[in-house]
Amino acid sequence: MKQQRVLSLMFFNIVFTVVAYGQKTESIVLQTTKFDTYNVSLKAEQYKGKEALTATQTVDHDDATGYSFTRLKDIDFHNGIIEVTVAGQPKANATAAARGFVGIAFRIPSDTSKFEAFYLRPTNGRAEDQLRRNHSTQYISHPGYPWEKLRNEFPAKYESYVDIVAVEWIKIKIEVKDDKAKLYVNGAEQPSLIVNDLKQGKDLRGSIGFLGGYRNTGTVYRFENYEV
Repeated sequence: MKQQRVLSLMFFNIVFTVVAYGQKTESIVLQTTKFDTYNVSLKAEQYKGKEALTATQTVDHDDATGYSFTRLKDIDFHNGIIEVTVAGQPKANATAAARGFVGIAFRIPSDTSKFEAFYLRPTNGRAEDQLRRNHSTQYISHPGYPWEKLRNEFPAKYESYVDIVAVEWIKIKIEVKDDKAKLYVNGAEQPSLIVNDLKQGKDLRGSIGFLGGYRNTGTVYRFENYEV
C-alpha cells in the first residue's frame, strides 16, 4: 500500500518533513531563502510565543491576477496532505474590504501560471452579518476562477462558514486527491469545505505556496508549525 504524501510545514529554523509515495522521509531546514516571493516581503520572527514566518503584501492590485504569495522551492506536490498553522489580519492601512486573507496554494508549476487554493477570511468568522460568516472559507483556482466568478455562478458551493478569528493561530489541513480536495480547520474531524472538481484538472502538479493579500485590500499573514 502506498504511503500518503504528508507535508508538515514547520518554519524559521525548524524542520520541514516530506513523506512521499514509496520514498524515505526527507527533512529540510526552512528559512526565508527556501521560498520565492511574489508581491510580498518575508521575514522570520516571534509571534504570540511561536517561531513564525511573516509575509506582508507589498504591491496593490486592481485585477484578477493580483495574488500575493510565497512559493516553496524544490517541492513537487500532486496528491497528499498539507498541514500548517496560519494567522491572518488586515494591514493597518488596509481598506474596509480587507478580511485578513490567509491560505494555501498548491500544485503551483515553476512559471506560477496556475494553482489551486483554499484560503480563509478570518475577520468574517465572528461577524454580526450572517452572510459574511458564510464566506469564512474560500476555494479559488488560477487562472479563470477567482472568487467573484465562483460566487456568482455557483453560490455557496465553493465557500462556507467556520469559526475563526483574525490575529490568532488557526490550524488547517488540506487533503488532495486527483480532482478533489478537502479543507479541515482547527482539528475538526469533518471538512469545512469540499471541492469535487478542482478546476485545473487532476494532473496538475507543482509546489506549495502561502497565499495572502488579494488585490488592493492589504494583508499580513503568518505560518507556524504545530504537533500532529
